[in-house]
Amino acid sequence: MTPPHLPAPTESSDIPDHRDGRVYAITDNLKLAVDVALATGRPLLLRGEPGSGKSSLAAYVARQRTWRYYEHIVTSRTEARDLLWTFDAVRKLADAQNRSAGELDDHDYVEPGVLWWAFAPRSASCRGRLGDGSGAASAEDPQLLVHDGDEPSTDHAVVLIDEIDKSEPDLPNNLLVPLGSHQFTVTDIRTTIRKEAPAKPGQSPLGRYLIVVTTNEERPLPEAFLRRCVVAVAPRPDQDRLVTIARMHLETYEGGWSAPDLALANAIAADLLNARSHADREGLRAPSTAEFLDALRACRSLGITVDSPQWDQMRQLVMVKPGGPWS
Repeated sequence: MTPPHLPAPTESSDIPDHRDGRVYAITDNLKLAVDVALATGRPLLLRGEPGSGKSSLAAYVARQRTWRYYEHIVTSRTEARDLLWTFDAVRKLADAQNRSAGELDDHDYVEPGVLWWAFAPRSASCRGRLGDGSGAASAEDPQLLVHDGDEPSTDHAVVLIDEIDKSEPDLPNNLLVPLGSHQFTVTDIRTTIRKEAPAKPGQSPLGRYLIVVTTNEERPLPEAFLRRCVVAVAPRPDQDRLVTIARMHLETYEGGWSAPDLALANAIAADLLNARSHADREGLRAPSTAEFLDALRACRSLGITVDSPQWDQMRQLVMVKPGGPWS
């Protein structure tokens, strides 16, 4: 089955959070962090404030390199095994009670997780069966296509593990072995999954997999996990970079960029930086890049300028918010 595409620009002008890899104002430091993570084979742990664009880096790298792309958004209920595989014991029990089901095969109830698909896609597609799994139902590849027409490399993958700080404390440490060795054992079918050899010779000296882990630092991560990561910080953009981000978003998703857009973006960026400075002094939550883009989109759509009577109210609704830096 063809993996699902993320929405195309012409279909997504009303989507506030684009995760298609088309727009990312990457810094030299983040470029180096990606290369170091690939050279060492270590996960890239990306720290930063909420709304700073951390989650967008993975899709951007996958798009730029034409690699397969997977993502798993962590919640408080996520277990480490969910990123490797899940087992549908309830469906198996129901089938066991159905006398017409015939002999049951545990492989049929295994669903490969994003790390299994990244490291061993051929094994994942046949749910860990030996051989090619002929005659059995294949697993559905959950990759998201972030490319325009180009077939992504079967030998390379980017995986986003988003907001790992929302998990239970033991999840990061439980991922150390799979992330470090690129292998794990699926206990339900008693099969060890190892990374597959590349289908094409002449591979780059850099690694074939980039695992991007993001954290908003709502809780500390274990030291053992930090030691095994390349750690980078998503920087706070200055005014020039905010305007660059605005231009990239408007040109890609909103149909163009004009002189009035430049003036509006500069005004909102200056406003946001003032709010951020005040928030830092008072120990309050600062407005983010995402809120800057929301304010720009609102002003542009509704015809609001710095001289409009709605300007202050728009700031309160989008950038300041109750409990924010100016409330």
